[in-house]
Amino acid sequence: MNVKILNVRLPKEIVEWLDHLVSKGIYKSRSEAIREFSREYIKGDRSE
Repeated sequence: MNVKILNVRLPKEIVEWLDHLVSKGIYKSRSEAIREFSREYIKGDRSE
């Protein structure tokens, strides 16, 4: 798999929400959560 690293700026509220998901153990990291959300968004967009 060819992986690229991106720097992303997000509003404080989104970062806090991501941190909450990580602290609850839903995701291991912010990056993992963002990858999952991105994949799901792309899958949903393609099916419409």
